[in-house]
Amino acid sequence: MNFQNAAFEFAVGTPSGLPFCSLPEIVFSGRSNVGKSSMINRLVSRRSLARTSSSPGKTATINFYRLGFCRFVDLPGYGYAKVSKADKARWAELVEGYFSADRDIRLVVQIIDMRHQPTEDDWGMINYLQQEGIPFLVVASKGDKLGAVERASQETSLTDLFSSRHILFLPFSARTGEGAERLCSEILSHCRK
Repeated sequence: MNFQNAAFEFAVGTPSGLPFCSLPEIVFSGRSNVGKSSMINRLVSRRSLARTSSSPGKTATINFYRLGFCRFVDLPGYGYAKVSKADKARWAELVEGYFSADRDIRLVVQIIDMRHQPTEDDWGMINYLQQEGIPFLVVASKGDKLGAVERASQETSLTDLFSSRHILFLPFSARTGEGAERLCSEILSHCRK
């Protein structure tokens, strides 16, 4: 199972445009600008397979990447305040349409920003995944943007928070590769189930 054999397949803007689910799907979810695309690029060892943007709220589609043994599914980011109500409603319809379709979702990688406690939107997504019984783990990005002491404190705080709720938590850095091997292992384990 090779993560480097990745290729962009589809960008879907409406629930009716969702492709047939022919492979296990690994879903990447998180707020706008949390680093979903950078995480995907790190996992597949490519610089620009998934497009990154410094402007939050740019990704308005669900993007599918084929790896041969599975698909990576990059959901549009949530929680960007400057997006219009109409765009937020379209995002909700698209994402709800994805999760309510008959998909072979093996794992949701729920990404949070290590520099902050989880947002209300993050908890909304985590609670939804728990209620629906969808397998997930929480990955904290951008820890490399913190100083060593603050980083250690925040990682301890988040580890305690999620372990108390029996949720697997992993720190991750797209820049340094920290956590990439462990996340790949989790993905492979769920694809084999």
